[in-house]
Amino acid sequence: MIELPSGALLIGDERITGASGGTHAHIYPGTGQPNATVELAGSAEIDRAVTAARDAQRQWVGYSVDQRRDLLMGLADLVSEHAAELAAINASDYGVPMAMAGNSILTERFLRFYAGYVDKAHGLSTPVSGSFDVNIVERVPYGVVSVITPWNGSLVVIGSGVAPALAAGNAVVLKPSELAPLAPLRFGELCLQAGLPPGLVNVVPAKADGGQTLVANPGIGKIHFTGGHDTARRVLRTAAGNLTPVIAELGGKSANIVFADADLDAAATLAAFQGPLTQSGQSCACASRILVQDSIYETFLDKFLTAVRSAPIGDPLRPDVVFGPVVSESAAARIMSVIDDAVSGKSGELVAGGHRIGGELADGFYIAPTVFADVDNRSALAQEETFGPVVSVMRFRDEDHAVNLANDTRFGLNAFIQTGDLRRAHRVARRLEAGSIWINTFSDIQPQGPYGGYKHSGFGRTGGLEGLYEFLQTKNIRIGMPAT
Repeated sequence: MIELPSGALLIGDERITGASGGTHAHIYPGTGQPNATVELAGSAEIDRAVTAARDAQRQWVGYSVDQRRDLLMGLADLVSEHAAELAAINASDYGVPMAMAGNSILTERFLRFYAGYVDKAHGLSTPVSGSFDVNIVERVPYGVVSVITPWNGSLVVIGSGVAPALAAGNAVVLKPSELAPLAPLRFGELCLQAGLPPGLVNVVPAKADGGQTLVANPGIGKIHFTGGHDTARRVLRTAAGNLTPVIAELGGKSANIVFADADLDAAATLAAFQGPLTQSGQSCACASRILVQDSIYETFLDKFLTAVRSAPIGDPLRPDVVFGPVVSESAAARIMSVIDDAVSGKSGELVAGGHRIGGELADGFYIAPTVFADVDNRSALAQEETFGPVVSVMRFRDEDHAVNLANDTRFGLNAFIQTGDLRRAHRVARRLEAGSIWINTFSDIQPQGPYGGYKHSGFGRTGGLEGLYEFLQTKNIRIGMPAT
């Protein structure tokens, strides 16, 4: 069994206990039993973290670009060395199976990618009409940024949010959810071990009130928020008080369009894992609306249900398990309420799952992978984000019908296309209202590609140069030069 971090806050180079926000008994979703006591930041600790970050940021930007690049590369090396440990902590945090918990490696990739851009955030020198003046446009850091991570992917968001923030010259106050704070706390320790200035990355788990205190702090230059829509609205309202800019990566209700010319075996496997299986459907990238062309509907549904039912279910710490629990008892109750409402409202035909899993797993938060067929796309089941192992399968006639169904949602984070026709893939991809389109592949987020949403799925981008520039602001400098 892996040794878990202490649960103390990390501010500067100090582990803080007795925090003003109290404590949280962290529950392991696989058993429903507590496995750690986590300190929660209150206003005093938030203020202290912002102050420590401000002091460290001044030191950080005083380093040469070579020093900053090498320190971030060294941090990436440490993350790689501790990849197995971080994966196990991840599994303990929120119940993601060990077979899929290795997204700490993605953290390493983001660190290496953005370390390479420390000395490449180029500005411009532009001519000024009618003058010999020198006009310089440069990009500069915000100073201190807050990165608010969700419980369902803290290490991924650390990679996509913290890495570019540091590469851009900022310091970070990292606020993980109290439901999954352990991997972020371990990452903070690795930052110190790598030689980053104390306070450059502070880790302050907190509940909603602590998060609001952080967002309201006038020392924060920009906010990177990943989470749900209701929380996002509160973040935006609070940030407006100081006119603090916000990056928001929110939820989705992604469509997975399966055309008749697709490889149906591959498409069924992809739909199973991209839908109810991976992280028990607790992913913003979950393809929870599966649109299938009429002529192959029954054949595909049979293959899809076979793939869903074949997934090994059990304790996430077992290496052979693919499907684990949802994050908490309250989440399980909420998801079961969605299922019960769909059944009673006849939103579609329940063809798999729909129940809590008992037996030796009864004490954990397990819900069987759940599939509804012939779902009405206007129903709440098809329109509202469930954030659990529940998917809707529905029919479409042709390309136009598929695109209209896929776009008929307030969300726009991801969309998926399964087809053997490259021309069709290009045509449909350009018509879909989503920030990322995945064709015959999973949502394999990589640092080279910008990621973010349309519509209610958010704004701003992580990844790529776009992700770096989110943490830089533009400054114009003009030097008056005489004509002679």
